[in-house]
Amino acid sequence: MKPVLQLDDVTFRRDGKQIVDGISLTVNEGEHWALLGPNGAGKSTLLGFCGAVTFPSSGSVRVLGEQMGRTDLAALRRSIGHVNPRHRLQYPRTVREVVLTGITGTNDLPMRWTPTAEELQRADAMVETVGLTRIADSTWPTLSQGERGRTLIARALISGPRLLLLDEPSTGLDVAAREQLLETVDSLGQAHPDVASILVTHHLEELPTTTTHALLIAEGRTVASGTARETVTTDNVTAAFSHPVQVGYDDGRWTARAKATRMEV
Repeated sequence: MKPVLQLDDVTFRRDGKQIVDGISLTVNEGEHWALLGPNGAGKSTLLGFCGAVTFPSSGSVRVLGEQMGRTDLAALRRSIGHVNPRHRLQYPRTVREVVLTGITGTNDLPMRWTPTAEELQRADAMVETVGLTRIADSTWPTLSQGERGRTLIARALISGPRLLLLDEPSTGLDVAAREQLLETVDSLGQAHPDVASILVTHHLEELPTTTTHALLIAEGRTVASGTARETVTTDNVTAAFSHPVQVGYDDGRWTARAKATRMEV
């Protein structure tokens, strides 16, 4: 398998505080990783490395075969799709227009930029892929959080990325919208089999069935890493979250609940 991402003993310090402490990770083509850990564990910082946005204090980062610090980062980022539910727009763009910004790599449509007929076709194809064709002309303020999430997935895919980063994509979604979004993520494995992905969350219920691997971190360090079934376990999740958690697995999905404790009489 060909690696699309390699983090080698990366660290990150800010204001004298160690945010990430010696984490290594290799993601290969077609693998779908979950990055799990409590708030403040360093997940967002790690995702910044993966997206060629943040430089580590030490260690090395290779994304799509290119080493950060020795390549054109702007060009590299065009091969990385990023889904961030906190995406901001200055103007009330339509679903189709938001998807088109994935081609330009901007938050909004650039002035004096006109998409070609082929680019418009690609945008419509991506909108169809995420099941939003009937609302392609609806504007961003009128969309539900779930519709926005699926729009951002289409935006991330339109440039043909080799690496897809999903930063807590289920944030703010109700159960039905979350399940629709996860179904969309699951379908990407068939439509784009070579694309690797990393999904950041701290809720096991938000892991898609296509998750192949997982990295659990706590306090900036690796707790466990490997195939998802062997890594997302009661012992490892309990260690990562410093709380007794019972992990369940059924039909491709995980659950987590606090372990029952017996009261002494």
